[in-house]
Amino acid sequence: MEEKRAHNADTGGQCSVLGGFLPFGLGLVLSLLVGWWLSPKLLFSEQSQPVAFNHKIHKEEAGMTCSDCHYFRADGSYSGIPETKECADCHEYPVGSSTREREYVNEYVKKGQEPDWKVYQMQPDNVFFSHAAHSLENCGQCHTDWTEKELCSTSGCHPDIGDSETPPKYSANRISGYSANTMKMWACEYCHALPDHRAYNANNNACFTCHK
Repeated sequence: MEEKRAHNADTGGQCSVLGGFLPFGLGLVLSLLVGWWLSPKLLFSEQSQPVAFNHKIHKEEAGMTCSDCHYFRADGSYSGIPETKECADCHEYPVGSSTREREYVNEYVKKGQEPDWKVYQMQPDNVFFSHAAHSLENCGQCHTDWTEKELCSTSGCHPDIGDSETPPKYSANRISGYSANTMKMWACEYCHALPDHRAYNANNNACFTCHK
């Protein structure tokens, strides 16, 4: 009888422990699921670009390539987003009859104003990134079959939007103000953490190389 009571006591204790852990475990899982679903909506705000730029029409109808607008200057620096005066070479007057085209010419070209472009991959203030060091001239010495477009989109540095008709939505962190698409450390490690890359280029992977 005493053994039966002891067994019942042990069983009851185990059930009590399980009964106490089960609500906690379910609550934790539920909180994580809600957090993963809700946090991005609360932490990031979606914004639109000031101009509905159509990459596809510039590529297919105007016969332009990425490097016509995004190129390396003679001093090795990267041009980034073209200035309005460069766009004015073709858009001094409205091309076509679309309302957006007329708005762009009137609001920016005629006034000599720069659109407040939101840069998806803008790096934090404490990060230094050199496009020249990551050009096809350097990486292409081994990756001989790569195009410049493939180089830019490898490991998620830049999304391939060359065929897009409207710019993707820009997601900004409400606290830091940085883009949700700011390049993450793992994207850098896609190339820089590979042993054969370090052996080839002898780059210093110390923190202060990029974090100034």
